[in-house]
Amino acid sequence: MTNATLAAWNGADASSALEAMLACCGSKRWAAAMVALRPIGSVEALSQAADRVWSAMQEPDWLEAFACHPRVGERKPAHAAAHASEQSAAWSRQEQSSASAANELVLTELAEDNQLYEQRFGFTYIVCATGKSAAEMLTILKRRLARDREAELREAAEQQWQIMQIRLGKWLVE
Repeated sequence: MTNATLAAWNGADASSALEAMLACCGSKRWAAAMVALRPIGSVEALSQAADRVWSAMQEPDWLEAFACHPRVGERKPAHAAAHASEQSAAWSRQEQSSASAANELVLTELAEDNQLYEQRFGFTYIVCATGKSAAEMLTILKRRLARDREAELREAAEQQWQIMQIRLGKWLVE
């Protein structure tokens, strides 16, 4: 059975198709490569293509994608507003919704450690927040602060890949 969203995307103009992919991953090179692969015949083929294209991306592409995410636990996420699409921002709020229930101490620590992370590595802390509490995301952040930049960059790219796959799934059912 054909997915209606995928079928519509295959037939959409390039600008609309690009916008849909940018909501799933903020790397313009990744999104453009996905659009160039149209038509994509199935949901499985879309997922596989997304993986192949992401595996060919490099640090500048990863950093561009990371910049589209608000800081984890940020109360008024202005950080990524200039880079993220409206759909991407809405998905980020949904994915990080557990942070809104976190206590003040956890939110304060997240804010402080997010700053340390950005100073240490030069990019936003990225974690696949779906299903994780704010306390869990803080624990992961503290552990990842101890890494060297290369290892952390690769971990962040892996987390971005997970987020991208989840968002492709959301996009296909909305």
